[in-house]
Amino acid sequence: MSLLTSVDTRLSRVDDFSALFDAALHEFLANRPDVAPELAAELREMVRAGGKRMRPRFAWEGWRAAGGGGDEDVVVRALVALELLQCCALVHDDVMDRSTVRRGRPTVHEVFMMRHRRSRWAGSARQYGDSAAVLVGDLALAWADDALVTAGLSGAALQRAWVPWQAMRVEMMAGQHLDLLGVARREESLEQALRVAALKTAAYTVERPLHLGAALADAGPDVVACLREFGRDVGVAFQLRDDLIGVFGDPAVTGKPVGEDLREGKRTALMALALSRATNGSAAVLRRALAGPVNDALVERVCGLLVEIGAVDAVEEHIDVLVTSGLAALDRTALDPEAKRELVKLAGKATVRKA
Repeated sequence: MSLLTSVDTRLSRVDDFSALFDAALHEFLANRPDVAPELAAELREMVRAGGKRMRPRFAWEGWRAAGGGGDEDVVVRALVALELLQCCALVHDDVMDRSTVRRGRPTVHEVFMMRHRRSRWAGSARQYGDSAAVLVGDLALAWADDALVTAGLSGAALQRAWVPWQAMRVEMMAGQHLDLLGVARREESLEQALRVAALKTAAYTVERPLHLGAALADAGPDVVACLREFGRDVGVAFQLRDDLIGVFGDPAVTGKPVGEDLREGKRTALMALALSRATNGSAAVLRRALAGPVNDALVERVCGLLVEIGAVDAVEEHIDVLVTSGLAALDRTALDPEAKRELVKLAGKATVRKA
């Protein structure tokens, strides 16, 4: 008996999607050939280190909201692809941002860099670490495709799923590039920051996973449209919440240093709003923080300014507007009532104010 089939997968008895999904995920990882053992081992470690499994969960509820149908085991196996795509994005993102911690452990490029130094290998340890991490991210993307294609979907279901899957991968990369451009060009536009949020986060975190789930259920265009609208709004709200956490988050909860986004010079909607409201003096402080380097004293000063000039309150208000708009989209067509309730709960968990 497989790990997946040992879990009760009947919808009426599923109380914990994460347990069901993790069984499928670990079964998939256990069956991967170790052609590149060091890369595969690090990818497996990253998966086991945690993660919210948000993307598979939104896809699952999208499938249920559209009426479900088909083999539930197969659907869960297909959704493994989403978590592996997330690992690809995180590994590459950490290299670009020079992040040193992810999920409470050293980032992948740091792990390989330290291994190079301990072993006294030839060449640059940093270059080796970055290069190996790029390959781990590439492996995650290859395995993501494998998970979707080998899940056991019918030809018609796979063809339907391929449309959002293909779009999601490209949108994720486009959003990441816009993020890089924002830093390089010293962008201060709120419109540009929200565009990055829509592509880099909303599309591949909420909108496209919902679209993928609906496609697996062979949903009609009205259902797909309302789920995608909900996903866009809630996804951007989620990124705005993440912007706040990236500055004010507790390292014990986030697994990252306090003020991580400031230390990385990220041009977020929070910073764009702050700059649009700042006086000349406070704007100079904010721009100095974005330009780096940043120490703890500067992080503390910027945090105070963000509150003082009303940028934090403005972001909170925008989150509320987006969540309200997204929830209204769910009322525009008939959806499975239980799944709809779960989507409302997920929207709340993804965007709620953190103490």
